[in-house]
Amino acid sequence: MLVDDDGITQTNREYFAKNRPTDVISFRYDPIPGEDDEWTGDLVVNVDRAMQEGTIRGDADYELALYIAHGFDHLTGADDDTPEKHKKMRATETAWLRKAKAEKLVCGLFIA
Repeated sequence: MLVDDDGITQTNREYFAKNRPTDVISFRYDPIPGEDDEWTGDLVVNVDRAMQEGTIRGDADYELALYIAHGFDHLTGADDDTPEKHKKMRATETAWLRKAKAEKLVCGLFIA
């Protein structure tokens, strides 16, 4: 789900008691009994934050793709609660985005 600062703040407050915006929130669900052992989940992605930060960093499309990759990384079970884990997640996400850029999948996400 794509939301703005207000939308993600509401979600962050409701589920995590944090009354502030963030970049992405992931909700991972266990498999339904009888189905394959694959996970499902939802991502709530803050497009306001991606546009703001991406403009500062020079590429809003890449920033949005990074938030989506970060959310999917969490859905795979990765965590970033320590500097080491954060560094490992960022390396994974950067590798994914390098491949996506090579396939021209990280351009035109924000259409002016």
